[in-house]
Amino acid sequence: MHFDEAVEYLFGLGHEILTLKLGLRNTELLLESLDNPETSYRAIQIAGTNGKGSTAVMLDSISRAAGIKTGLYTSPHLVSITERIRINGEQISEDDFARHTATVRDAAKHLLDTNEVEALPTFFEHVTAIALLAFREAAIDLAILETGMGGRLDSTTAANASTVAITQIAMDHEQYLGSTIESIAGEKAAIIRPGVTAIIGKQEPEALSVLLRRCEKTGVQPILAMPTSESIRIGLRGRHQLENAAIAIAVAKSLSISDDAIFSGIETANHPGRLELLDGEPSVLLDGAHNPAGAEALRDYLIEFGRRPLTIVFGAMSDKQLVRIGELLFPLADNLILTQIDNPRAASLETLETIALRFARGSVTKSKTGADGFETSLRITPPEGLICVTGSLYLIGEWKREHGTAKNHQQPKGV
Repeated sequence: MHFDEAVEYLFGLGHEILTLKLGLRNTELLLESLDNPETSYRAIQIAGTNGKGSTAVMLDSISRAAGIKTGLYTSPHLVSITERIRINGEQISEDDFARHTATVRDAAKHLLDTNEVEALPTFFEHVTAIALLAFREAAIDLAILETGMGGRLDSTTAANASTVAITQIAMDHEQYLGSTIESIAGEKAAIIRPGVTAIIGKQEPEALSVLLRRCEKTGVQPILAMPTSESIRIGLRGRHQLENAAIAIAVAKSLSISDDAIFSGIETANHPGRLELLDGEPSVLLDGAHNPAGAEALRDYLIEFGRRPLTIVFGAMSDKQLVRIGELLFPLADNLILTQIDNPRAASLETLETIALRFARGSVTKSKTGADGFETSLRITPPEGLICVTGSLYLIGEWKREHGTAKNHQQPKGV
């Protein structure tokens, strides 16, 4: 199987969210048919609404600084699906990804042919198995697994991690996880099982109460991770990263990792698409703020560090809390450019415009595609200004496919 064939096969299984089927049985059967690769190494599972990816990359950086060979599994990807699987800091090769995809595909089809499953495992179930299989072949010491959605029924939970961490819980994916902070917290709290080490980040009282009750029920003594009073330089931008760093540090200490490795790893961690600043004239800030908590963190950063004039290019998924996100971000923009993401879940321009008319204080422009929106932003924003591309990681991916991460992006072609 070639890489392009692997990608075509996986995406042929259906959209990652639209075809989502929460449940562990398919993943468990798939892993069993692969001789349970997840038993070959220690695993850490990180769940939460916001910050789980940032916490994962910080922990990965810390662990590698300590000489631990890591496997990092995150989602979604921005440009290439290989971004989701990193081995000791390096993205999996296309050849290795294709080879493992073929193995998992064959195992999945065998399960279907023998009636052990009613339908082929989903996209996310496949990719989770591919990651765990790749980690075994690479003989890693530690797998760091970012939960896709929820926790109780997420594929990564089938890895039976010995350490679990829970970042900030907020409202998101309500149609899958419930309409209250307590119900969402309950889904995520379920990764706390008897015998695990559980690290809990800073939470709203309602969410914390649910998590602590789960710890009491399972006989687990939780470790509450709070931002350190020590002077520490964090490689990721945003004051909210102090809370994520606190969780990564608490996990690292539970693994008996030295302070030197912790400080080094925290300082050098990198997470594309999350307050990622591309220097240029104008500079570009990429941030996938896709829910109110993420939008609030971005707003705070822009108020404190943003440049003027500020152009915001915004596109989002239709199932998000668009009104609240717009209320937080749109008033900041001198120029607001609305675009429709190339995705079946994307919010329409009409929907976004209705919200923009309520909250925008500057000019509002509609662009039918992300590419058109990017062109417009580069044309109208002066060298001293700032372009912020936000609303969804899918939109960030579109920017990267159009422009890469090149620093010299003053003008689009033809302008």
